[in-house]
Amino acid sequence: MSDNREQFRPEDHPNDHFLLTTVVGSYKKPKWLDQAFDLVEDDDSTFGEAEFEEAKDDASRLITREHERAGLDVVVDGEMRRKEMVEYFAHRIEGYEFNGRVKVWGHNYFDKPSVADEVEYGEQWLVDEFEFTDEVASRPVKVPITGPYTLASWTFNEAYEDDAELAYALAELVNAEIEQLVDAGARYIQIDEPALATTPDDHAIVGECLERIVEDIPDEVRIGVHVCYGDYSRIYPELLDYPVDEVDLELTNGDYEQIDVFTDPEFTLDLALGVVDNHVAEVESVEEIKENIKQGFKVVPPEQLTISPDCGLKLLPREAAYGKMENMVQAAREIEEELDAGEIDVGRAAPTADD
Repeated sequence: MSDNREQFRPEDHPNDHFLLTTVVGSYKKPKWLDQAFDLVEDDDSTFGEAEFEEAKDDASRLITREHERAGLDVVVDGEMRRKEMVEYFAHRIEGYEFNGRVKVWGHNYFDKPSVADEVEYGEQWLVDEFEFTDEVASRPVKVPITGPYTLASWTFNEAYEDDAELAYALAELVNAEIEQLVDAGARYIQIDEPALATTPDDHAIVGECLERIVEDIPDEVRIGVHVCYGDYSRIYPELLDYPVDEVDLELTNGDYEQIDVFTDPEFTLDLALGVVDNHVAEVESVEEIKENIKQGFKVVPPEQLTISPDCGLKLLPREAAYGKMENMVQAAREIEEELDAGEIDVGRAAPTADD
């Protein structure tokens, strides 16, 4: 169990047990914000930067408070200021350039950037976003940041010997940004590495990147790494050596078929477990989510378990995303009550003779 987890327990938390609840990051944008993104890029529009900043501020306020209304212990602004998880950062890193859109799948396109020169840290990436959200929120704020391995993997590399060297250079920049975030008061940072579980042999590269990222970051700052769905047997147990407090995994949409991967050897980090599916709009019932939470107890005891959706909720209708969060929080609180009463007999949550 990480020593920095307890700082996120609300003062009025009703139960002795505490299952930290949060979201991965992205969330459905209000339709008017999508229109604002289009208008500000339209040369014929009179919609300017001032109006665009106001729209993003309004959306960030709205979604942050929506997260709080759902009862989450740690909130995010839903990444309202970001359109895409690589483009956003590439526009702010010196050495990147954009040459046009590439087809990803179906009718979806991605403005895939190129690294044409050595990357350098210039302007801050997320500090203003964090400070705004932190001012709005009454709960702790988590900061998701795209990891260097994914930034390198989803980029045309025209300047470095290989993608590993590019990833290491980017890790130094992520470290610089996190130092700025910590100075601004951030205490919960999530490194998003969706590319990790899709590649068979690069877990060591990610580990080295994380070593560089966390250098000189205080222990009280909680560092997590989010890994999207893939073949987790490719990266376990190696990820236990990562210098992070928490690993966030997407297991609901695979019906927890891979949960046993993490039982041998014993999972020694904190586990952030996806318990609602971000791919379907149907809102899971509280009882269904409670059963999903119990899957996590096969891997870790309650004091090492964080509850979250599988991944970002940006592709779901807002009412569905909110319903999932609300039921997820309710399920976590009911599980806590049952843990307090000694009523759960599952895996590493089962009562022992000492309880």
